[in-house]
Amino acid sequence: MTSSTPQAEFWRGDFGNAYTDRNVASPAQMQARLALWSEILSHTISAPPATILEVGANLGINLRALRLLSSARCLALEPNDKARAILVRDGVVAAEDVCGGLASEIPFPDGAADLAFTSGVLIHIHPDHLAASLGEIHRCARRWIACVEYFSDKPETIPYRGHEERLFKRDFGGLWMDTFPDLRIVAYGFAWKRVTGLDNLTWWLFEKP
Repeated sequence: MTSSTPQAEFWRGDFGNAYTDRNVASPAQMQARLALWSEILSHTISAPPATILEVGANLGINLRALRLLSSARCLALEPNDKARAILVRDGVVAAEDVCGGLASEIPFPDGAADLAFTSGVLIHIHPDHLAASLGEIHRCARRWIACVEYFSDKPETIPYRGHEERLFKRDFGGLWMDTFPDLRIVAYGFAWKRVTGLDNLTWWLFEKP
């Protein structure tokens, strides 16, 4: 990890540790994620991913669900030491397949994963660092890019658990397409909290040319 931001230090430190403690892979959470990823993966049947990279994995609720749905090798980028240790301890990701670092400087090679994705991560990256982060995710994705984030039709910053400049909402799907016009939108959807138990998440799936 060669650089940092106030947002990154926020997640590496005590707040990130407390988040990891709260973020339990409960049966209800797992069921909700299984439903979400079943839908997303159904649109990749033309080339099912054999490797999947989650950028900002925390303790790996998404990856735990994906391991039940797919035989793909799972890779993880996670800045928080405690969360990385749990990923390895619980066998979610092999020790050699998890790295510390930021989305803007991913220490995996070009095309490292057939599918690279974020879930509730881009919302915590300062807008000044979004372009670099999208560029790194795009570089690491061989074919598919998935994005699961909060949506707003205009960029806005909202308080996050009493902290300022820690949560940034926007149309992330539009940002992906504006940044990389060659991406093809394959599918998109909305996970309504009232029905799914997920936190009103909008998702997009893109295919690289």
